[in-house]
Amino acid sequence: MFNFTPLLGAQSSSPASQSLLELDGGVKVLIDVGWDESFDVSKLHALERLNARHIPSLSIVLLTHATSSHLAAFAHCCKNFPLFTQIPIYATTPVISLGRTLLQDIYSSTPLASTIIPTAALAKPSYASGPVSIDASLELLLQPPTPEEIASYFSLIHPLKYSQPHEPLPSAFSPPLNGLKITAYNAGHTLGGTIWHIQHGMESIVYAVDWNQVRENVLGGAAWLDGSGGGAEVIEQLRKPTALVCSSKGAERNPLSGGRKKRDDLLLDMIRTTISRGGTVLIPTDTSARVLEIAYILEHAWRKEYTSGDVDSPFRNTKLYLASRNVGATMRYARSMIEWMDENIVRELEADDNATASNRQHKRTDSKQTISRETQSNGNFGGPFDFQFLRLLERRSQVQRITSSKGPRVIVASDASLEWGFSREILYRIGSDASNMVVLTEGFGNGSQIDDEYNTVSQTLWGWYQERRDGVALENGVDGQNLEQVYSGGRNLLFRDAERVALAGKELLSYQQYLATRRRLQNTMPMNNGAHLETTGDAIDDTSSTSSSSSEESDPERQGKALNTSAAVAHMNRNKTGLNKETLGVNVLLRQPGVYDYDVRGKKGREQIFPFVSKRRRADDFGELIRPEEYLRAEERDEVDGQDMRDGGTGKQTKLGQKRKWGESDLQNESAPKCSAMVNKRRQLGSKLKVTEGTRSGEIKVNGHQEAENDDLSEGSDSDTEDPASGPSKVTFSQSHLETNLRIAYVDFSGLHDQRSLFMLIPLIQPRKLILIGGNIAATTALATECRQKAIISPGQLAEEAEENVFTPANGQTVNASVDTNAWMLKLSPNLVRRLKWQNVRGLGVVTLTGNLAAMAVQEQEISENTGKKRPKLLKADSEEQPSTDEKVVNDHQELAPVLDVLPANMAAATRSVAQPLHVGDLRLADLRKILQATGHNAEFRGEGTLLIDGLVAVRKSATGKIEIESGGFGFSDFPTQTYEGSFYAVKQKIYDGLAVIAGG
Repeated sequence: MFNFTPLLGAQSSSPASQSLLELDGGVKVLIDVGWDESFDVSKLHALERLNARHIPSLSIVLLTHATSSHLAAFAHCCKNFPLFTQIPIYATTPVISLGRTLLQDIYSSTPLASTIIPTAALAKPSYASGPVSIDASLELLLQPPTPEEIASYFSLIHPLKYSQPHEPLPSAFSPPLNGLKITAYNAGHTLGGTIWHIQHGMESIVYAVDWNQVRENVLGGAAWLDGSGGGAEVIEQLRKPTALVCSSKGAERNPLSGGRKKRDDLLLDMIRTTISRGGTVLIPTDTSARVLEIAYILEHAWRKEYTSGDVDSPFRNTKLYLASRNVGATMRYARSMIEWMDENIVRELEADDNATASNRQHKRTDSKQTISRETQSNGNFGGPFDFQFLRLLERRSQVQRITSSKGPRVIVASDASLEWGFSREILYRIGSDASNMVVLTEGFGNGSQIDDEYNTVSQTLWGWYQERRDGVALENGVDGQNLEQVYSGGRNLLFRDAERVALAGKELLSYQQYLATRRRLQNTMPMNNGAHLETTGDAIDDTSSTSSSSSEESDPERQGKALNTSAAVAHMNRNKTGLNKETLGVNVLLRQPGVYDYDVRGKKGREQIFPFVSKRRRADDFGELIRPEEYLRAEERDEVDGQDMRDGGTGKQTKLGQKRKWGESDLQNESAPKCSAMVNKRRQLGSKLKVTEGTRSGEIKVNGHQEAENDDLSEGSDSDTEDPASGPSKVTFSQSHLETNLRIAYVDFSGLHDQRSLFMLIPLIQPRKLILIGGNIAATTALATECRQKAIISPGQLAEEAEENVFTPANGQTVNASVDTNAWMLKLSPNLVRRLKWQNVRGLGVVTLTGNLAAMAVQEQEISENTGKKRPKLLKADSEEQPSTDEKVVNDHQELAPVLDVLPANMAAATRSVAQPLHVGDLRLADLRKILQATGHNAEFRGEGTLLIDGLVAVRKSATGKIEIESGGFGFSDFPTQTYEGSFYAVKQKIYDGLAVIAGG
């Protein structure tokens, strides 16, 4: 059984991705916990329902890409879903590292990521108090995770490497995985991006959402094709899966003629035309994934212009910036993960190391190091991500300083949606100048709205670019090609700003009651003590308590209700007696004193046995698991504000009702790192030594205008007043309009598959069933129609079968994509198992069997297995007392299981004569050619799909997999050697050796 349910992103304009896989035996796999740029809490309703129904039974969680559309809700799930952190989570090392910096950037940039509490949840009656009247316009926020908490969440993820099968460990509340294997393959879209291959029994599932087959500067192409055979075939592990889950993004987009080089030249030509007239170019992109490709291109373009000797080049006088709150950590991680990048990056790094050892000269002047002119003229500027010209900006004061000055500049900023991050603020500052330009790096559908009232800034600009109402400016590129830049024409661009405001008065009381209700509900869940939800005591900080003291004193009745609520919840936490038997189930034997009996009749699963809670040791067949983070070097440890995050980074959270000392206060612990971080920043800023971001250890770059520029950027950073409200808060929205006069351009840097890649690879993969998600309705429908009409899933497939095997589910719709939808589970008798003769075909055991199918009661089946030789006596004793017809009707409720047993002697002879031998296996002509050449035969490919052996025997393989062998009409005496005499029979023998010949007798 294999059921697939898309939770978010299917047939939708939202780029977010969330999917649930349900396999046989109750195994459930959650793939991705994405969110989009709106951070709308309604789009997490599927995860909320999953928390109530499936998370207590989830087996593992897989993360695909380090982008907001694939893991933006990860910290939300870890903080607000109590059992989520107990589920094993798997991802590649780059996804873990870059995902950490992404979420830290998101939560420090926008308050909407903290999740608005729904008004219906606030209006629910709390414990020991009645319903509360809540203002419908009130939008309270949950407490956002701190950077330390985000780092601790990502430290729970198990790192994986490409092309290495792994048998994951199940969660403590998951059924056995029964040999589940997961393998990560390169997706090519992002650094560490993954195509998941999931093998469970007979089900082989390939989950490929957001991949790119085209090779780029930093990233290699997706690992679909086998490079050893000339790249003509899909690798064995990803070929002919049970189901291919593929995104339909880009199904309507044609590839750019000229490929990667044409795309890069187009971006540089766009920049050249703008900086030549003294304008500013804004390139919005993400904060951790596609930014690596853009930063690499721009840095190397500036290096090339600097060494070309062209004094009149506009790039020489143009400053280059990269603005993101955690861009320093992102680039530091990127420099440590070169092996995950394209092989050209590895060769470039090796060449730089060789050049450094032989040609680099150091000259010390006032404790600084400078690069010699000889090295600069030769173009040896360091490694691929040792930035010489790209300046990193991580504070708002630096962004404000560079946008207030005049002169040509290029700014790469996050995020691509222009809804949060520095890109939004920069656009607001430069949008009114007609000499400036914004370059969109990805399309945003057809400009559809995220909700019914508001279009995002990126969607609005994309709609203007496609509409072209105010005309198009045609600029000439270096190669003479026309560059299209759309005028904005002075239109008003709407900005909706969200601001965090501290709670006070009745709003704070409502927030306290909501937390008390949430804790009471979470304590009813098994295996949960409510430790992941903040307590009502922790929710009040010094400022909020002082500001609301007057209102609380004036309303003693409200204050008494809050105290009663907290006391009741604390009493229930201590005694655990406030729950009924229906809620506790069989756990009533442990949770309620004086209860010693529980009716298990009619119960299933765990409700049939006495509950036993055992602490599992994380171990495998080789013993207790080793924690790799305990053996990391100092530079490899994940540190936030100087604290080692190997042990989680956060102290033990105080439970509700538990006394705590002032030194153990959560609020004090949260504020201490912030204060120490500010002190460290001031100390660093006061230091006389100015170090350029991006230099390798032991190197400090000083280069004319760049040094002076660092001085300018460092000034005034102490006055950076970014201090978001801590403690309970709400969000308030305000709108502002900008008269937009800048130009709009588009260069596709999304790094996603296009129409040609889809139509080329799907027939080569040959999936039995195709599930399309991750695209809007138009793209999904167009790709599904093309696959059904041309039957491109599996060659030779009928049109009717292609119609049934292409699925386009909507969000929340479950599809059954099993190998055989009419499959039954059979149990083999011990006598039949002893007679099986297995054959090995490509590492798989194959056997054929013929038996007698009979229905056997479960109790009788267990007796036959456990007693063995006593079975005939038991059956004989049972046969002496045959139950009556009425007794049989009464016993019909007994569970029967189909059992395949050995055939009786009188039936074995008849079936043996009917059974035909069967050939199992997949013959590849390339493998047959190598085998025959190794044995002394001359084997060559002639024509398409024809292998000619010794000029006499031709072997062909049809589209359906049928092997055809033809031989010429020559006698054996015509050939002088014995090798050629048996060519026909030798070829047949080698083909049979590669297959398993099994017979039904």
